[in-house]
Amino acid sequence: MERMPGLVLEGGTFRPIFSAGVMDAMLEHNIMFPYCIGVSAGITDGFSYVSRQSGRNLEILKQYRHDKRYVSVRNFLKCRSLFGLQFAFEEIPNQLIPFDWDTFHQYNGTYLVGVTNGRTGQAEYLDGTKLDKANTMVKATCAIPLVFPPIYLDGQEYFDGGICDPIPVRKALADGNKKVLIVLTRPASYEKTLSKSNRAAARILKNKYPKLVEPLLTRHIHYNETVRFCEQLERQNKAVLLRPEGAGIIDSFEKDLGKIERCYQYGYNLAQQRMDEIAALF
Repeated sequence: MERMPGLVLEGGTFRPIFSAGVMDAMLEHNIMFPYCIGVSAGITDGFSYVSRQSGRNLEILKQYRHDKRYVSVRNFLKCRSLFGLQFAFEEIPNQLIPFDWDTFHQYNGTYLVGVTNGRTGQAEYLDGTKLDKANTMVKATCAIPLVFPPIYLDGQEYFDGGICDPIPVRKALADGNKKVLIVLTRPASYEKTLSKSNRAAARILKNKYPKLVEPLLTRHIHYNETVRFCEQLERQNKAVLLRPEGAGIIDSFEKDLGKIERCYQYGYNLAQQRMDEIAALF
């Protein structure tokens, strides 16, 4: 089935606030992609795009980035997760900064949440339009090994979608999208290396989740190769590629709210500058 066009969202904990700026700019121009796919915080922020809640992602970080219930070592001791599973994924969207479920359910496109199956070590893409009120699949796509427990869904154990398919552009093309908007959260100069955390996760998880070892240890190779592929698509006029530079670059666990806001603004401004190219994908 041919679809036109697709939106592909990279994750990166707080880095996708850049992508939130991009999506809020698109909402201003009433540009709604009929197909969205992504992982981790990228696709999490995307939910507020399809619910048409401009500014919501930034508001959450401004209000709760420094709230111990949102992210803290204390949470880890309590529920094996740095992020408060109940607070961040249930209380905020259902009570404090409410997610607009009604508008979300009116979205009639395809919305895919990339996750990694802990048992098979394979990427899976869950139907985001079936999201439950506990936001279980959002927890799953964000479940970075060691700082989150595995998330159970339909009897399967899931981890962060970024392990196996950090930029799910090939899945978007395989699903029939001829053109894509790819929103990355690293600058063009970035080259991923094998991180200490992935090495540690592979070592600690190898007995319980042997199939995760290879994806964790080769993640950097797969990532860099996928970025090259995205650049190739851009050269072939099959993609618009947006990524942060300068003030758009922040740490994954950025603490400085001023930097977070500037990163958001950078994404917003960049999308405004390139809105004609984005609109031409349709």
